[in-house]
Amino acid sequence: MPKTNKAKDEKAAKAAKADTARESSEAPVQGKSPVKPSKKSKKALAAVEAAALAADEKGGLDFTRAWVEFPDPADDEQVFRCDLTWLTSRWNCIFGSGCQGIQPGRAADGCCTLGAHFSDEEDEQRVAGHVARLTPEIWQHHAEGTRGGWVSEDEDGSRQTRPFEGSCIFQNRPGFPGGAGCSLHILALREGREPLETKPDVCWQLPVRRTYDWIDRPDDTRVLQVSIGEYDRRGWGPGGHDLHWWCTSATSAHGAGEPVYVSYRAELTELMGKAGYDRLVELCEERLASSLPLLAPHPADPADPAGPAA
Repeated sequence: MPKTNKAKDEKAAKAAKADTARESSEAPVQGKSPVKPSKKSKKALAAVEAAALAADEKGGLDFTRAWVEFPDPADDEQVFRCDLTWLTSRWNCIFGSGCQGIQPGRAADGCCTLGAHFSDEEDEQRVAGHVARLTPEIWQHHAEGTRGGWVSEDEDGSRQTRPFEGSCIFQNRPGFPGGAGCSLHILALREGREPLETKPDVCWQLPVRRTYDWIDRPDDTRVLQVSIGEYDRRGWGPGGHDLHWWCTSATSAHGAGEPVYVSYRAELTELMGKAGYDRLVELCEERLASSLPLLAPHPADPADPAGPAA
């Protein structure tokens, strides 16, 4: 019920504004103790913050999307199904530049708060080879990771990067001399590699999601359908609805100069193969070059995004 929620949000904003004005009039003078914010003020400000985060996310999870299906040029038993609404959107990662994080009070963690589950044993072994090259200069928790390990198991027994002090053990905290953020990402950049080479699969793929479905055709043939789309809140499972904030639907993360299919060239090429990606580029460029209004634009995109990428 949007109208009711909006009314509540406005009421919370007015309450916070009134409390702030009252506290300003009670500003401490020299020699007197400062006035502590009231519980009512804290609650109102928290409500305003929640309302602001909700307003940043547009369109919800279900909105009109433009999908395209085409055969994989490199495999005649496979077809791609790609979400052009997402892939031509102006989303970009704003980690450290406005990202609100997936848990309250931990914006600096971005989406790394929970650690990363490995897709399989090969994924873990690949990452292990790169972890061996991390040094204390670029990995803040090098000593802890070496002493106590960097892999753990969740309640279901699935292996993942170990959470440590509230976030992934590879997450360098703000102020660390070697740089804040993922130490495996920093390693890749220092070595001139693509981060997808050093990070767990789920980390470098986000927020692009690849899924597989076998399609039975009327002529008794089967084809593998590979879908490439947006990793929205549902991609996290039932808990995704409880995330503090999620970037793919946030207007604050949709101001990039390049569309996703361009900025995520390396990742999409790895997911689709070069021939598949090249065909995707052609279809995306055709979509953006049309003189007609863009069909099914992403609701979080700017109202008048830049033209097609050069």
